[in-house]
Amino acid sequence: MFIAMNRFRIRPGSEADFEKLWRERESYLDEVPGFREFHLLRGPSSEEYTLYASHSSWDSREAFEAWTRSEAFRKAHAQARSPAGTLVGHPQMEPFEVVL
Repeated sequence: MFIAMNRFRIRPGSEADFEKLWRERESYLDEVPGFREFHLLRGPSSEEYTLYASHSSWDSREAFEAWTRSEAFRKAHAQARSPAGTLVGHPQMEPFEVVL
C-alpha cells in the first residue's frame, strides 16, 4: 500500500473557504484503479497558519503515479485553485510506502 500526503498551510481566517473548496470539488478518485480512500485532515493552528493534510491511500505507488498522469487528475486539479491569499507557501507532497 502507498499513502500520498500533501500538507497545506492555510492563512488564519481562510479555513472555512479552504474546507468548502475540498467539500464541493469533484475528485474523480472513485474512477481510478488502485484508489482506496481519501481524507482531508485539519491539524494545529498558530498565529501564522492552520495546518491541513490531504491523505490518499492507494494499492501501490504505481497506481498513485498512474493517477497523476490521468485525465481524472487533470479534471480534479482544474477546479482545485484556492482563492488568492489562502495558502502560506506552497503545498508539500509527502509520499509514504506502508511497511506494516
